Amino acid sequence: MLNMNRFRMIGVMLALAGSLAACDAISGRETPGAYIDDTTITSKVIAEIVNDPTLKASEVGVETMKSVVQLSGFVDTNQKALRAGELARNVPGVQSVRNNLIVR
Repeated sequence: MLNMNRFRMIGVMLALAGSLAACDAISGRETPGAYIDDTTITSKVIAEIVNDPTLKASEVGVETMKSVVQLSGFVDTNQKALRAGELARNVPGVQSVRNNLIVR
């Protein structure tokens, strides 16, 4: 009986350790400071898009991971896609931009 409880406890500990390791892999391996920096970059890119008279914020999705901005969504013209990429590149802290906007 005592050995059975010990095996259960070891099993629970191994399962917990495995789930914690999986969370680290899923989280993108960002430090809290890097996450805050990325959130700030995302907010600034969105603000630039909102303030631009040629773009609609509802058309452009913005995500940032390790200072790399990814733009996604649908726009009406190639010029709008290029303009969104240009705005994102000019935000301080942005290392690169993945412009995945689709013109339709």
